[in-house]
Amino acid sequence: MTDKIEVGDIVGRISHGSDILFKITGIEKKDDSGRAFLRGLDVRLFAEAPLEDLVKKSPSEISKMRQRFIKKNSECMRQIFERRIEDKTKVFLRGELEEKMLLRVDEEPGFFEVPGTVLHLDGDKEYLELCKTTYSQLNIPVHGFFVEEEKQPEVVMDYLREYRPNILVLTGHDGLLKNTEDYRNIKSYRKSCYFVEAVRKAREYEPGRDDLVIYAGACQSNYEALIEAGANFASSPQRVMIHAFDPVFIVEKLAYSSIYDTLPVKDIISNSITGLEGVGGIETRGSLRLGFPKSIY
Repeated sequence: MTDKIEVGDIVGRISHGSDILFKITGIEKKDDSGRAFLRGLDVRLFAEAPLEDLVKKSPSEISKMRQRFIKKNSECMRQIFERRIEDKTKVFLRGELEEKMLLRVDEEPGFFEVPGTVLHLDGDKEYLELCKTTYSQLNIPVHGFFVEEEKQPEVVMDYLREYRPNILVLTGHDGLLKNTEDYRNIKSYRKSCYFVEAVRKAREYEPGRDDLVIYAGACQSNYEALIEAGANFASSPQRVMIHAFDPVFIVEKLAYSSIYDTLPVKDIISNSITGLEGVGGIETRGSLRLGFPKSIY
């Protein structure tokens, strides 16, 4: 079986029941054995595995699992748009707008929305493009760049100065090292140290956690270290896998919640696919501003 496994193949780990699909990014061969370096196809995870533990997946198997991925994403999108309609209704009922602006939700409102802007640095080029497509579908203004995890601390300050976002996303891939027992030790993680350092650099630029909201981390990242470094939201409290789009869905809730509202953590995390096991954080104010009047042009 091992001589059939090649870089670029989509595989599952036999020992884990092929619960996650991976793309092989590299192979290291030693004598008669070898190890493969793996990147999660739908989760933000780096891993290694012996070649003999891998099984190549057929196009039909890959398609079946990708359909589940797409279904989860579509369901989250549906819930988001339903929630936005409910949120608009609450705004009308607050009486914060002048009476002439109080139109039915299904009519064209007299105000316009200015959602929070996002700067997204991602260590995975394919995931970044998928995320940018989703941001676009959700009408979230974003500047997204492929930056390897190791380089994010070096460049994050320059990107912040240039684009001045309301929300910063620092993500890519991560994972616990094999046989790790000390979950608080930053050295037990593949990439967490880079995310932590990038968060610290960002906080040098903007210390206020409501003035710059930060989401940081990937699968199994050192959640506590990221929060202590200054992130508002981070993965992963239970060191579980997170969904590729979790950062986008967390950001959406923040970008489209009023600056008048400090959001409970559970309300924000409920926007994600993985939930509280995969993402946690602190109370944070929304970034949405309303403008009036809406231009007729």
